[in-house]
Amino acid sequence: MTAHALIVAALLAVLAAAPPTAQAETRTLVVSGFGLNADLLRKDLYTPFEARCHCKVVLESATAAERLAKLDARRANPVVDVFQAPDFIALEASGKGLLQALDYGRLKNVEQIYDFARDPLRNQQAVGGTVYAVGLVVRTDKPSAQISSWKDLWKPELKGQLLLANMSGTTGTAQLFMTDRVWGGLQGDMATGMAKIAEVKDRVPTFYTQTAQMTALFAQDEAWVAPVGRFAWLNLRKTGKPLKWVVPKEGQVGMLNTLSIVKGSKNADLAHQLIDFWLSKEVQTSLANDSVDSPVNRNVRPTPQAAESLTWGPEQIGSLVFIKPELVVRERAGWLAAWNRMLAVK
Repeated sequence: MTAHALIVAALLAVLAAAPPTAQAETRTLVVSGFGLNADLLRKDLYTPFEARCHCKVVLESATAAERLAKLDARRANPVVDVFQAPDFIALEASGKGLLQALDYGRLKNVEQIYDFARDPLRNQQAVGGTVYAVGLVVRTDKPSAQISSWKDLWKPELKGQLLLANMSGTTGTAQLFMTDRVWGGLQGDMATGMAKIAEVKDRVPTFYTQTAQMTALFAQDEAWVAPVGRFAWLNLRKTGKPLKWVVPKEGQVGMLNTLSIVKGSKNADLAHQLIDFWLSKEVQTSLANDSVDSPVNRNVRPTPQAAESLTWGPEQIGSLVFIKPELVVRERAGWLAAWNRMLAVK
């Protein structure tokens, strides 16, 4: 073997023994999101995306408030790349300087989503990933069958059978907002809505904090009507009770869960790709048909069976009234304090 050949052979041996380069390593994208339906999200979204990006997607789940606190604590060295949260939590994260502007040029599917989902924070730091309505569920074999308005919740014949949501959750916030709206409230303090709820609090056996609790009360014949997030409708139908979803004449509250990229993310390119994939007709259809999330992509046509449990179609989408997230960020602490005082008064 010549000297040149020996040198080439030696170099090849060194390269063969060398560790893989950084470029060959599998990249990891961390999503801070909801744990509900995690298996279906893995099937419909994360696993197909991993096949596309040749990367690994890791989900970090907890309540939105807990996940926001973690983002803030790790701001100097971010671990999370994509942040999924209700719009007002995302706005709070934005106000803390934890999010970065989206490059809409990388989000080709944003043109397919509803206008209200394109820039819900009005600073280009988030897009809506799913929407759901808060409307009314009623028993159709009780006096509640005639309910057609939010104001009908104040009918005396509902005493003892009216469920309302606690202010600790987003349904409670939506309920207070719509109560204030339909009874002519004009101030951000929701004083009108708070006073109206105070009028009926003695008729309410439970201010529910979890959808499972609310579903159980309907199943046990202890509730005739309640404000409900649309995501809970599927399980309510499984109770076998004669129930109906009512779109009140004043409308339903629209609630957005948003997608953002964390400031300082080391994988912003992959984060844009994931968000764009998330908004695609393909993924949004799969998530809708599995009853995971209601689509924001206008081109999705879910199966008739799936559509029954989704915020989808002209009646549902056309009825939505949205709370400005900046109002929630600014006022929610005051609403909670006033709510607790109201419940404490005998």
